[in-house]
Amino acid sequence: MPVLAYLVPEFPNQTHAFFWREVQALEAEGVSVVMLSTRRPAPDACPHAFAAEARKRTRYLFPPPLTAPARFLAARPARVAAALRYVTGLADSGWKDRLRVATMLPSAADLCLAMRKAGARHLHVHSCANAAHLAVLAHILDDVTYSLTLHGNLDVYGHDHAAKFARARFVQAVTRPLRDEILAVSPKARVPVITMGVDTARFRPASDAGRAVPQFVSIARLNMTKGHVFFLRAMRQVLDQGQKLTYAIAGDGPARAMIQTEVAALGLEAEVRFLGAISQDEVLQVLQGADGFVLTSFGHGEAAPVAVMEAMAVGLPVICSEIGGTADMITDGVDGLLVAQQDVSAIGDALRKLVENPALRRHIGEAARTRAVAQFDARATARQLLGSLDL
Repeated sequence: MPVLAYLVPEFPNQTHAFFWREVQALEAEGVSVVMLSTRRPAPDACPHAFAAEARKRTRYLFPPPLTAPARFLAARPARVAAALRYVTGLADSGWKDRLRVATMLPSAADLCLAMRKAGARHLHVHSCANAAHLAVLAHILDDVTYSLTLHGNLDVYGHDHAAKFARARFVQAVTRPLRDEILAVSPKARVPVITMGVDTARFRPASDAGRAVPQFVSIARLNMTKGHVFFLRAMRQVLDQGQKLTYAIAGDGPARAMIQTEVAALGLEAEVRFLGAISQDEVLQVLQGADGFVLTSFGHGEAAPVAVMEAMAVGLPVICSEIGGTADMITDGVDGLLVAQQDVSAIGDALRKLVENPALRRHIGEAARTRAVAQFDARATARQLLGSLDL
């Protein structure tokens, strides 16, 4: 049985359900997956049912043990010297960042020892930030092969990306625009486009509950960039035109108070509910109890939102910003509605169409389900990843 080392920073966390799905899908394909992470997250960081099992299975590399990594490094002076040359050659990083990478050497040694013990020779890293440096150091120290996945715009993942990518077997991008960013800094890199996946057998439509008032939902961390306020303003316009709808906001984060203030200022207290951080089981229940899904993000950093994939799998019509790779996920007017970022009028027009026309909601939702099964199924995307790994 092939063995794969799989590293996700600070795993498991609130937004990490799709990593766990991928691990399960890989194991269903006959791969033994060794779970690794950087630092242990806070005990309450992951509300999902898999959290306890995931923490139990995961080896954390920071802080590293003292004795075994020290012996490993002492036995490889030439390799350690090469690793330090890599660090000092990080021309785009300041001296503090280079020093931080140098202090990763004991953890990189611990990573090598963990992989040796498990019989794994390839490391797949779901990050292009400091965890990618950790992979490079393991490669230099012990010939570990590695691959990386880019989940968002490169400029939020630090510096010296060309150095991180140079030795990688491949650098996976979850959208085509991200592939272009990778190729711009590493033109010779192998860059497959493989999205994260959804369990489409579990995330599936429920029977129509026949709600008299359509309910829309968003599931996202409560950050300013998720654009909740723009949907709230559009919602106010549609309500003022005589339509009826409700809105459930799932998730938590630093912008919660600001969003609550906006709800009050718009007089939407009767129509808007805050659900807080919810588990994967609750995510499914919320989606299956809704008539539409909303993600009106703006700015930089959004890539291929898994929450949108989940909503489409459940057969919901989605109103979504044109951001990151969403144009690769949704054909406007066919299996979802795409809107310009921060455009309250466009969001309001899309919302009005769905509220006024139950048949349109049903038609777009059915098309969304079809696309999700064809494009986002976790087993299929795991097989794509395996094809690139070639274990």
